[in-house]
Amino acid sequence: MDLELTDEQKLLGETVDQLLEKRYTPNFRLDLTRGEGWSRDLWKQYAELGLLGLPFDEQYGGAGMGFDELAVAMESFGRALVLEPYFATVVLGGALIANAGSPEQKAAILPGVAAGETVLAFAYAEAGSRYSLTDIATTATPAGDGWTVSGEKIAVLAGDTADQVVVSAKTPSGDIGLFLVAGADVQRDGYTMQDGQRGADLLFADAPAIALGEPADALEVIESVLDTATAALCAEAVGAMDRMLWMTVDYMKTRVQFGKPIAVFQALQHRAANMYVSLEQARSLALLAKLAVQSDDATQRRTMIRAAKIGVDNAARHVGQEAIQLHGGIGMTMEYPVGHYFKRVTVIAHTFGDSDTLVQEVGAAGGLVTAE
Repeated sequence: MDLELTDEQKLLGETVDQLLEKRYTPNFRLDLTRGEGWSRDLWKQYAELGLLGLPFDEQYGGAGMGFDELAVAMESFGRALVLEPYFATVVLGGALIANAGSPEQKAAILPGVAAGETVLAFAYAEAGSRYSLTDIATTATPAGDGWTVSGEKIAVLAGDTADQVVVSAKTPSGDIGLFLVAGADVQRDGYTMQDGQRGADLLFADAPAIALGEPADALEVIESVLDTATAALCAEAVGAMDRMLWMTVDYMKTRVQFGKPIAVFQALQHRAANMYVSLEQARSLALLAKLAVQSDDATQRRTMIRAAKIGVDNAARHVGQEAIQLHGGIGMTMEYPVGHYFKRVTVIAHTFGDSDTLVQEVGAAGGLVTAE
């Protein structure tokens, strides 16, 4: 098995990195958080590069590529700390439509996503549901040829600007179904989240909806998409850690104390070396998650990805804490980017399950290594 990136994948990563290095300066990102929250202009450039249709079939305007290419893009986005709703639109909303939607629904929505014309969001979390996908109160009720959805969802990524919202709701039969609701038919309370990305609390009050595919139990599809999304977050976290490490090393070379750059002090060199070890461990675990995505065994896939994320989250906490401490007071300021990277990896560590939850789930599945 070849674990190295192909030439095409390397070129993809270099292309995205070059674009973001030119555009995503700390001041540019800070200005974005004061406006709509992300750049429509960059969103169009992502579409022109084919990033918005990367995992979708060519017949729906996509590039027909797989998770390997998606992981390359996510690592680049993590390195630049982008604010555009790529994760919400492509990794979550687009994947749900690609996996659960009918051919007609895919043809109607995915080309718009690939072209940068449609922003998607996935509304699944509710107050009190914590990380459960089934403990929800939102309901879907048949209404004529369609459905209506009623309930509240919280912390919906890109929920304030989404053109279409994919929402999970209970059907009269008690199953968990997926439904498409137009953004204009939802009451939205938008806000900036802790990591600078945009989110919203959504209120569905008999909102007109269309069942995504068959309105039967969609839990298996949701879990599969969230597995892939979790692996994508591992790749993004690696990109963020990579940037935090080298920002810290560069700072240590320029910060002078006692007449010398602090990089010459052996104790600080050891701390930077340990950061590098954590980064490389996380990179290996992100690779494990990427390989697990390809598994046909849902239980094995989920266990491997959750175990990988536990390690990635622990590594990110170590790298982030050391980066802040080695920068000193400047690392805590809004104007300096390292603290924003730490916020992002901290939010990633609490997305789809925190460490305690993931450890319990991996343990309940028997762990990664089973006794013969």
